[in-house]
Amino acid sequence: MRKLSNVLLGGAFLAAATVTSTAAFAAKIGISMDKFDDNFLTILRNGMIDYGNTVPGLTVQVEDAKDDVSKQLSQIQNFIANNVDAIIVNPVDASATVAMTKLAADAGVPLVYVNRQPSDVDALGPKAAFVGSDELDSGTLEGKEICRLLNGKGNILVIQGGLSTPAAILRTKDVHEVIAADPCKGMKIIAEQPANWDRTQAQNLMTNWLSKGLKFDAVVANNDEMAIGAIQAMKAAGVDTRTQIVGGVDATQDALASMRAGDLKVTVFQDARGQGKGAVETALALVAGKSVDKKVNIPFQLVLPSNLDKFTTKN
Repeated sequence: MRKLSNVLLGGAFLAAATVTSTAAFAAKIGISMDKFDDNFLTILRNGMIDYGNTVPGLTVQVEDAKDDVSKQLSQIQNFIANNVDAIIVNPVDASATVAMTKLAADAGVPLVYVNRQPSDVDALGPKAAFVGSDELDSGTLEGKEICRLLNGKGNILVIQGGLSTPAAILRTKDVHEVIAADPCKGMKIIAEQPANWDRTQAQNLMTNWLSKGLKFDAVVANNDEMAIGAIQAMKAAGVDTRTQIVGGVDATQDALASMRAGDLKVTVFQDARGQGKGAVETALALVAGKSVDKKVNIPFQLVLPSNLDKFTTKN
């Protein structure tokens, strides 16, 4: 997977720049999002819309799949029927992308998956690509920092995202691999359960764990929303969250505010806007008939209280 810095470079992107600099160029991109009601996905969606607005002649149509695979498939069919020039999909279920890929390929419409790697990523044809971040890095960065804070010993709780998404599977796997290796072998997962990327579900889950009297030293959440939910549950139970270790992933503005308040101790910056811009640029390159990398990586970055100001305006 090609790695890119925050400034997107490379053949595909230079090709897109060439296309977008031509005022006479006109294109329409259909975008299907898993759901609108999600903080990180809202940043991702706005990144695509905002960048699209800077491209002369480009129109973007964004639809909410409302976390429904069937609805998302129908949206792709409608995009094709409406003769869009390219389609961008943030999959509801990354294991259900084969049918979507086939629909676009059969219609000859360029397709770009964004943020969630499709299950058929290695079988994508010449008019399809994936733009996102390498999940092997996200949970590893989070887990290693929490290990450092715990000096390699302690009981941890793991709050997973939706288990139909590669991010939840891989971020959790990363944590397991971190604690299986030196110097983190003194850490033990005492409970692990999904809260589907949702703040309220995570708060309810954490409340349940607290009511059971689980003794823990850290909470490792697959994303910031769930980390914040866990923090809210601890506060409601009278726990001093400034002395607790809670980690997440995404570095959303809410997460950075929580870190600044002393509650969240670790997060990992996932460049939602960078992914959004990269997805649109890749789609435009495909529309122009250019070849692109099948996997375009926007790197994760560790965020701590010591460097959080650097990320304040990024997501």
